Amino acid sequence: MNAIEKNNDNFFERVYEVARKIPYGKVTTYGAIAKCLGAARSARMVGWAMNASHTMDDVPAHRVVNRKGMLTGKHHFEGTNLMQQLLESEGVLVKDNQIIDFEKYLWIPEI
Repeated sequence: MNAIEKNNDNFFERVYEVARKIPYGKVTTYGAIAKCLGAARSARMVGWAMNASHTMDDVPAHRVVNRKGMLTGKHHFEGTNLMQQLLESEGVLVKDNQIIDFEKYLWIPEI
């Protein structure tokens, strides 16, 4: 493993630590997680971490959306609408791949 891969693994683990704290029935954004980790320009990297987390049962990747509340990561979940179904099972309202009343469900992580 080279230094870049090691840094990515460490960053991904830090992303997962934050994601595990997202409360049931709430969502956060890729950018909010990046900012919480002191890497505000790394929202895309957070997305890569979420994409890599689908084999981990304890990382609620379905609770991470884009800054507008869109379910941009939904194609990384099995089935047609699994991300939406998981959110709706927690009481989060979704229509046309976007969270309705996004501000109501938004959780901002803090260090």
